[in-house]
Amino acid sequence: MTIEINFFILIALYVCGAVGALLFRKNDQIANWWSGIMAIIGSLWGIVFAINSFLHYSKNIFTYDYSVFPLLNLSFHIDQLSAFFIFIISLIALFCSIYGIDYVKHFYKKYDLGVLGFFYHLFIAGMLLVVSATNGLLFLIAWEIMAVSSYFLVVYDRENKNNVDAGFLYLIMTHVGTAFIVLAFLIMYVFAGSFDFTAIKAGLVSMPDFFKNTIFVLALIGFGTKAGIIPVHIWLPSAHPAAPSHISALMSGVMIKTGIYMMIRIFFDMFSSIPLWWGIVVLIVGATSALLGVLYALTEHDLKRLLAYHSIENIGIILLGLGSSLIFYSLGNLTLAIFSLAAALFHILNHAVFKALLFLSAGSVISQTHTRNIEKYGGLIKYMPLTAFFFLIGSVAISGLPPFNGFFSEWMTFQSLLQGIASTDIFIKLIFVLAAGSLALTGGLALVCFVKVFGATFLARPRSEIVKQAKESSILFSLSMGALATICLIFGIASGYFGILLTKISASLNIFQNATLFFNESINGSLITPNGSATVSAPLWFIVFALILILVIFWVKFLINKNQIIKIGATWDCGINLNERMEITATGFSRSIVTIFSHILRPSIQHEVEYNDSEMRFLHKSKIVRLEIHDVYQTYFYQPIHKLISILSSKAKSIQSGNINIYILYILITLIFILFLL
Repeated sequence: MTIEINFFILIALYVCGAVGALLFRKNDQIANWWSGIMAIIGSLWGIVFAINSFLHYSKNIFTYDYSVFPLLNLSFHIDQLSAFFIFIISLIALFCSIYGIDYVKHFYKKYDLGVLGFFYHLFIAGMLLVVSATNGLLFLIAWEIMAVSSYFLVVYDRENKNNVDAGFLYLIMTHVGTAFIVLAFLIMYVFAGSFDFTAIKAGLVSMPDFFKNTIFVLALIGFGTKAGIIPVHIWLPSAHPAAPSHISALMSGVMIKTGIYMMIRIFFDMFSSIPLWWGIVVLIVGATSALLGVLYALTEHDLKRLLAYHSIENIGIILLGLGSSLIFYSLGNLTLAIFSLAAALFHILNHAVFKALLFLSAGSVISQTHTRNIEKYGGLIKYMPLTAFFFLIGSVAISGLPPFNGFFSEWMTFQSLLQGIASTDIFIKLIFVLAAGSLALTGGLALVCFVKVFGATFLARPRSEIVKQAKESSILFSLSMGALATICLIFGIASGYFGILLTKISASLNIFQNATLFFNESINGSLITPNGSATVSAPLWFIVFALILILVIFWVKFLINKNQIIKIGATWDCGINLNERMEITATGFSRSIVTIFSHILRPSIQHEVEYNDSEMRFLHKSKIVRLEIHDVYQTYFYQPIHKLISILSSKAKSIQSGNINIYILYILITLIFILFLL
């Protein structure tokens, strides 16, 4: 079969999965298995399709164009970049679908699983169409399919009012972003005379700079809203926790990357010239999102909200690579521009894998404890050892520690920023210094955050009775988490190969068509530039060193314990029985960080003290300290806008007199005004 037929079969599999789930909706069990199996088949087909597309090594793999209406074509185009994103979507969807077969069982008899399967398949199909559509109107239809289906997945557990509120906020923000995207496409249409991406590329060449800059701002806000960049991130920490955990993994690991995909498509594939300030803006937005994302994650004690904030952090890291690439291109250094874009693509892939692993592990914990509050966990490693092990691997990967995959994409991003510091321009040098400092601080804070999360969740003693009732999750849970944990290790060890592959994908974009690169296919996976210098993308020596260190630790432990007799007894604490109140809590662990960054986080602290009696008022019977963090963007940006809109709406109500003659007058005045403008 040709690649074109394989692509349409891929979409058809998800359409059949969606329709079948609705047909079987009267029987939850059949609907669940149909949805899960069809999604698994579709995901496997997508992985094979993407790999087969990579093997063509051509810039354009296939193009399909069929006219439906004058402005709407069924226009699809698969190139190396599209195939890369199809691979990510299919890979994460595969393990989320396996996981979901067991996870949704607790919804039996409560909600309609056929409806869940319908929107689940529609959601994945929408993402696939987004990264393959090459007609503006078709893209917007696919974008809406993805947005609306994900909304219904967010509010699926609708008995919880917080989930409904989170879904409403998500729906508002996603359509605010869509409004900016529509405006960008309308400006493109004015100059290109078509919504076809090929015609838009030609039209953008002669477009005045003012309109190019306008499109950049509109695209950054519109697609940045979907990606969750600060300050248009407010929907993300609410929506991701509200959805079922395997849906959260898809949204956080894959869906938000569709916004990054379109930024790359527009900035690097449609434009032929890039002003320097574009890259500087993206770099600053990336540094801000990375640093504030991890700071807010540190203050969270809701496990899924914490992971959602880390998505904002990692989107910021991706934008650091993307911004570096834009700056290097505007400065004429195509080699470093391609390398920086490859770093961003590598982190897109790595984040999808380890974030899906973390969300699935969190779902495993929540399914057993029925709470997302980290303060009520503790000691789960004794009851859920496999989940603890897989969560630990995800924690190490997201913290950027070798030999797992997160380290190597962050290493490449660091290399890009350090190359920017070597710039001769003092202003550019300062921007890159601040960005590199932000990335370094972000990495350190991410490590602190996951020490807190893993310690408070899995170590020490149980802090509630629900933990003592927990048991290890099902085989499908363990299979999904174990496979993703293994991929984290494989992608880390084989990072040199992926670095070369992603550099080739970056170089295939239209804006780099005149770039000349020479690749060294040796074991260290280095990128050799035309002037002969080498930039190491995957330090193999670090992997070897880490493996040797692990072997030495195990050998020393074996020698120490070889002839020892081990006795297990209760921990001595001066004759006092240890209990869960003697452990450090997640709040206590992060308190010092909150204090250091109090000017940014603006914490509020409430003390509730109960005294013994009036005569002993200085002796506390109990003391409760509550630490609350309010999002400064909500407090100082969104709430004032909300108040302003409410005031204007109240004023506008005065024109509703109820007199039809007055309404006709309003229409007449509006028509005259429009005719005057024309």
